[in-house]
Amino acid sequence: MSRQSSKRPEKPKIDWHLPPSSSTGSAHHMGIELFVLTYGAVVAQLCKDYENDEDINKELDKMGQNIGSRLVEDFLARSSITQCRNFRETADVIAKVAFKMYLGVTARVTFWTLAGDDCSIFLEKNPLMDYAEVPNKHSSLLYSNMICGILRGALKMVRLQVNVQLLQDTGKDNKITEIRMRLLRRRKVALDVEKQNE
Repeated sequence: MSRQSSKRPEKPKIDWHLPPSSSTGSAHHMGIELFVLTYGAVVAQLCKDYENDEDINKELDKMGQNIGSRLVEDFLARSSITQCRNFRETADVIAKVAFKMYLGVTARVTFWTLAGDDCSIFLEKNPLMDYAEVPNKHSSLLYSNMICGILRGALKMVRLQVNVQLLQDTGKDNKITEIRMRLLRRRKVALDVEKQNE
C-alpha cells in the first residue's frame, strides 16, 4: 500500500510585476518606451509653464540631476560595474552600458583631448525624439537636456565633478545628438573622520 504524500502540490509562482508572457528584457523595454512617452509630456508641460527656452533648458537639467543622483545606485547594482580606472573608462561605461540600459541604444565616444579629460558622446539615434514635436517658437529649446543633468547628477554621486553640455540635438534638425563631457575634478573622500579616530 503506497502512502500518499502529505505535501500539497506547489502552486506556480506568479510574478505580479510582469505580464505573464513577458521576460525581464521585454519588461525593461516597456520601461524605456514609458520613459520616452513620459519625457515628451514633461517637455510639453514645461513649454506651457515657461515662455523662455533658457528657463525650460535649466529646468530639464535640474530635473535630470535629481534623477541621476538617484539612478546611480540602480545602475551600479544592475550592471555589476567595478570602479573605473580613469575618465576614459567612465565615458565608455556611460556610452556602452548606461545608455543601453536606460535608453536602449549605445553611444559613440570620440573627440578626446590629449589630457583625456574631455570628450564627445554621440547618439546616432535618440529615443527621446521618437514622439517629439518641438514647436517652432521654441527654437532655442535643448530637447534632450535632461540627459546632461542625469550624467552630471550620477557622476557627482561617484565623486566626479563634470561639465556636461548638449552641443547638437536631433530636435534642432540635426541628425545626431552630441553631448560634450569634461572632467573638472575628482573629489577625494574626506579623511577627517580617520584623523579624529587616531
